[in-house]
Amino acid sequence: MEHYGPETYGERVADVYDTWYKAGDPTPEVAFLHELAGGGRALELGIGTGRVALPLAASGVDVHGIEASPAMVERLRAKPGGETITTLIGDMADVAVDGTFALVFVVYNTFFMLLTQADQVRCFRNVAACLAPGGRFVVHALVPDLSSIERGEALEVRDASLDYVRLNATTFDRMNQRLDTTQVRITEQGTRLVHAKLRYAFPPELDLMAEVAGLSLEARYATFDKQPFTAESAMALSVYRA
Repeated sequence: MEHYGPETYGERVADVYDTWYKAGDPTPEVAFLHELAGGGRALELGIGTGRVALPLAASGVDVHGIEASPAMVERLRAKPGGETITTLIGDMADVAVDGTFALVFVVYNTFFMLLTQADQVRCFRNVAACLAPGGRFVVHALVPDLSSIERGEALEVRDASLDYVRLNATTFDRMNQRLDTTQVRITEQGTRLVHAKLRYAFPPELDLMAEVAGLSLEARYATFDKQPFTAESAMALSVYRA
């Protein structure tokens, strides 16, 4: 791949994103985020096609967004209610928005699409600068699988049926905490590849980034319905407070 920028993933997956991830019910996320917004404004980093933002806005929250991919924003704006969400096309690490927010959130591993530690720290600092007093920053991301990282690679069969196969192929760069993953979908009509690059971090590193930015960990859960976070949790839902 000759060039991979902040917009690349979204540009390559926008036309099928809603179909591929339609099974993801946003109801628990919306309930959790609505509670934290507390009647104030909310900002989603990596808003995508609005899977979470649209139902959150429909619940009464004033939602804004940042997204690197114009193709994803076009899909968002074509949906009912999409035009009412103020969305900035740009790098989410910059958080180049006006005013302050009661809640800033980034879900589904999107934070890890910032590919260096410096960019991730910059994002934390810029989020802290736009949070209202007592505001929260919610980061929802995977807990890296040490067994896969130590092997340096992983190949998962995610679905297999009569006319459809889905594979995830991933390689790890342990020195830089980077991974390259390609989702392969094979059907009778052909093969579709979508590639993503991530810079993963373990929860203690995220906590340190927050501290550097002047935020503190308020709570951490395994799920949006507030199941306890444990050593076996695959996802970390971290709530940082200004």
